[in-house]
Amino acid sequence: MSIASPIRFPDTASAHTMTKRGWWLVGLNVLLPGSAQVVAGDRRLGRVGIFATLLLWLLVLVALVVYLIWPTVIYTLFTQAVSLWVVQIALVLYAVLWVVLTLDTLRLVRLVRTKSNARGWIAAFAVLIMVGLTCTAGYGSVVAGSARGALGDIFSAGPSQAPIDGRYNIMLLGGDAGPDREGLRPDSMSVVSIDANTGQAVTIGLPRDLDPVPFSTDSPMYALYPNGYGYKGRCDVDVCQLNSIYTEATVYKSALYPDAKQQNSDPGIESMRDALEGATGLKIQYYVLIDMQGFADLVDALGGVDVTVKDKLPIGGDENLNGVIDWIQPGKQHLNGYYAQWFARSRHGTSDYDRMARQRQLQDAILKQVNPVNVVSKFQGIAAAGTQVVKTDIPQSMLGYFVDLGMKTRKLPVKQLELVPPTIDPAHPDYTQIHQLVQDAVAPATPSPTSAK
Repeated sequence: MSIASPIRFPDTASAHTMTKRGWWLVGLNVLLPGSAQVVAGDRRLGRVGIFATLLLWLLVLVALVVYLIWPTVIYTLFTQAVSLWVVQIALVLYAVLWVVLTLDTLRLVRLVRTKSNARGWIAAFAVLIMVGLTCTAGYGSVVAGSARGALGDIFSAGPSQAPIDGRYNIMLLGGDAGPDREGLRPDSMSVVSIDANTGQAVTIGLPRDLDPVPFSTDSPMYALYPNGYGYKGRCDVDVCQLNSIYTEATVYKSALYPDAKQQNSDPGIESMRDALEGATGLKIQYYVLIDMQGFADLVDALGGVDVTVKDKLPIGGDENLNGVIDWIQPGKQHLNGYYAQWFARSRHGTSDYDRMARQRQLQDAILKQVNPVNVVSKFQGIAAAGTQVVKTDIPQSMLGYFVDLGMKTRKLPVKQLELVPPTIDPAHPDYTQIHQLVQDAVAPATPSPTSAK
């Protein structure tokens, strides 16, 4: 007889032996699924279980090693639809295999032959472990499916772009939409310039009342406004200022951007890109549009956000505070999505520049509070909110790279350049000065050894 004989061919008349054998079998099933079948049951089924388990462990080990050496590969792998689909199917199949192996292990145990006071404990232990691991695998499959759907809805196929002068410049628009407003207006406009190697980011905030605004020379809007949008009051909408460009291009100038829809954009966004390129002197590779209503849902999905409120801010109401629903009180506050939205939008008693500062504060707070545990535990809500909150032309093929770059950015302080008074007069902007300020912010001069003394 082999070593496995006492387990494969036990003395069924001995309750003590059968109880000890039962604990051994369920323990083997937990430590190495399939091993219980190899020593006491269907060896072919057992070999399938052991092979699947060892393969899973090997893949996890390889993924860990690759992550430590080259994390971008792992980020890319888990942000692609095909690989997420493979992960989803693999987790479902392994969960099914685990259930089959556990139930077969309980059959091999022969609970009726074990001690009466041990039967419940053996069965409960095996079932609890089975439920725990299958639920984990099932949840992982659901997360992979949600991620695949959300990424497919938000990001599209498209060519990757190389950094320009070692940086990626991304236009960030805050869409002022909500249940109490018609349409969407870019209420917050900035350019985030990120060092492609270090992840050091500079946020350049532009006020919405900037007037006039130059377009980049290759823009179709440049021919219409060679001296800048709003120069001497010239534009085709009621108010000539930076965020009016979106409305004008959407309503009256959409024919100037015939390929915008195919590029996962629209004429309003493309005209704003041209305007921000002209205003900052930077070439903008990508855009991200954040809808304020979806933003509130995202904050709720993350469980709220912690901010320090400097001034008492009204929720609702007019300029004379008629119809104010509630107030956001000064001090450290934990805001849900609704209050976070009003923290960013509230106008009474503060200027547009104050609102810009609050919006940057909110962005920084969310960035610092996002962590892997938070994202995984609340992923489905985050994914659902993400399809509403974000529109972008960043291609899915670039996600792995930008996730890796974002992890570097998160560890560094984000530099701020606000093109607002007293530094800049929005009604009489000096774009030579602005371009120099931008260059100084994104590529500060390195002091020479002599000047550093």
